[in-house]
Amino acid sequence: MSEANAGEGGARAKAARQKVAALLAPRNVVIAGASDRGHSWSRSVFRNLKKYEFPGAVYPLNPARAEVWGEVCYPDFAALPQTPDHVVVLVPARDVVSILEQAAAAGARSATVFTAGFEEGEGENSKARAKALREIISRTGLAVSGPNCLGNLAAKSRLMTMTDSRAHDMRPGPVAIVSQSGGVGTAIKRTFNDRGVGVGYLLTTGNQAGLTVADYIEFFACEPDVRVIVCYLEALHAPRDFLAACAAARAAGKPVVVVKLGGSREGRAAALAHTGALAGAFEAFDAVAGAAGAIRVRTLDDAIETAEFFLHASLPQGAGLGAITFSGGLRGLLIDAAAANGVDFPELAPATQAKLAKLLGVGTIVGNPLDAGFAALSSPENYLETIRVMQADPGIGTILLQEEISRESGIPKEANLHAVNAMVAAGELTKPVAFCSMISYHFTPYSRALRGRLPNTPFLQEPDKTLRALRAVIDYAAAARQASRRAPHAQAIAPTPAILAALDARTATRALNEAASKTFLRDCGIPAPAEIVAATPEAALRAAAEIGFPVALKIVSADIFHKSDVGGVKLDLRSPDDVRAAYGAIVESVARRMPAAKIEGVLVAPFIGGGLEFALGVKNDPDVGCVVMVGAGGVLLELVEDVAFGPPGLDARAANDMIARTRVGRLLDGYRGSPPADRQALVAALVALGRLAAQFNDEIEAIDINPFVVLERGKGGFALDGLVVLRGPRDP
Repeated sequence: MSEANAGEGGARAKAARQKVAALLAPRNVVIAGASDRGHSWSRSVFRNLKKYEFPGAVYPLNPARAEVWGEVCYPDFAALPQTPDHVVVLVPARDVVSILEQAAAAGARSATVFTAGFEEGEGENSKARAKALREIISRTGLAVSGPNCLGNLAAKSRLMTMTDSRAHDMRPGPVAIVSQSGGVGTAIKRTFNDRGVGVGYLLTTGNQAGLTVADYIEFFACEPDVRVIVCYLEALHAPRDFLAACAAARAAGKPVVVVKLGGSREGRAAALAHTGALAGAFEAFDAVAGAAGAIRVRTLDDAIETAEFFLHASLPQGAGLGAITFSGGLRGLLIDAAAANGVDFPELAPATQAKLAKLLGVGTIVGNPLDAGFAALSSPENYLETIRVMQADPGIGTILLQEEISRESGIPKEANLHAVNAMVAAGELTKPVAFCSMISYHFTPYSRALRGRLPNTPFLQEPDKTLRALRAVIDYAAAARQASRRAPHAQAIAPTPAILAALDARTATRALNEAASKTFLRDCGIPAPAEIVAATPEAALRAAAEIGFPVALKIVSADIFHKSDVGGVKLDLRSPDDVRAAYGAIVESVARRMPAAKIEGVLVAPFIGGGLEFALGVKNDPDVGCVVMVGAGGVLLELVEDVAFGPPGLDARAANDMIARTRVGRLLDGYRGSPPADRQALVAALVALGRLAAQFNDEIEAIDINPFVVLERGKGGFALDGLVVLRGPRDP
């Protein structure tokens, strides 16, 4: 990021924090659209503001009423006893813009728009209203949540503009919830409260015409009372701001746990390039937002378990898990869950095994998880010493202990909970320790109170949920470590005439032909062999003689994305006769199979045999922008789907990590007698592709390089085929 961009981003983040602060701590609240109908939302908002003792004045506003709810109802903002500060908007969609304009003119700083009918509705009126709403928000500078939302809760300021009639714990707590669904947000809050965890903020975002999820995360990153941010997202607004906000939260030590909709590829727009078909919403989000600090989890339960760990334990410094159980059944469940969720219970070191065998009075130790039976519980000292020995093992980063939190007084094993908590608090156990139950269970008033007295140990529920949460925690810790040692940004790509010509020619989403695509890629630092475009068989013969046999011939057409499917490729041509015959066969086959395609010639290229075939690519995801891909290349790419994804701007370390997540990556260092391949050439190409994706994030729709052939070590690698799809200047 340039200094100018960094300064601009910092100013935007500061302005966002100021707007959210105004929204969540207003001096008074005006309810526009106040109605005395029995179950009106305006009545519910008024009731909750009073019930939870909002300290400022609350003013009903409706020109058609002189009194509502036993209160004076004001006809307009000028009639209010005070300058309005926050406005709850519950008027019809056609009147929302006018109300906001009047509120801003009267001095209001913020508003929450409950009203729907802006963009999420059908028809042109909905879109026009949405445009007018964004314009008034931009012009007035109002801090607006919504539209189409269900209000907000801020415990510190006693602000409760939600309509929910159920009881809410308004004590400030360490969790902040940001949800595009009011119903989902309140469900998350209830579950945290049921487990004795306080929620300081619950914000429902609606359509985000004004304030966005990114703005709320920026605010919470600097809010000292908040330790974990939990988000329910359906679609992202302002993706770059979201990524910057997640990075700011991570830098402040505040994980952002996200439940995200949009994982099915069927729900995505059709893509021109292979990478678009392979990069679903979750893969792209995990690669890009994950690198920035967001932690995507699959279910709402997973969000609770993951946040529970972050709230009550330190980050693990290693990926290995250790477990102490008293049940062979739980041990088996943990082993199966570990395999399903990609976490590891490594074999214990010999010294650890010897100490545990002596401590537990057994001849041998059977693996990890350790089924300690009741030997470890023969005395409190034995139990605690078993934990000490386990946590000293160098292969273990986190320890799981079988236990539920007590739900009533007088449970003898409760002493162990206090003892473990005290050991962590005293620094005696330097690795995170968490309790794990066999099955999910409810808290009681006693267990909620006990939870507050055990702040240093998470209580995770059920093996599969527990290990899904730990997978997320381990990945987050690794990404945070990688971010802290990330290499400086590489030098920007110098825009060559070919790059500038391609970008200047954009009028809509547009694919470059193979020759132009490869020129673009070469100029961005991705090697491709020297090639010549021939418009006639004679020109192809001259090109082949200049390049040297053997050669390959390929159709050149921006209308054809997968040339082999239409007979547009001929390989390993070793004579002039081969070239002449191949040229005619290609032109005839393409004309027959795709008669509407514009043929721009035939590409003559050196035939490079052997090597390992990889696929490299970029896809511009609608939520997070460009994502980079590497995987097994060739015609079976989409069938095999041996691929991994990473963020734009990735460095060599991240490129190697991506390669390691593929099966084909294992071939690079030699396999069953084959010589090692040029790993560094592949890494350099991925880094160059990542730099391209970062620098041209707004201009690139998709890139396919398939195959990128990697030759023997020291001989490099080349893009043998390439497709660059640019997006138009006004594309979303």
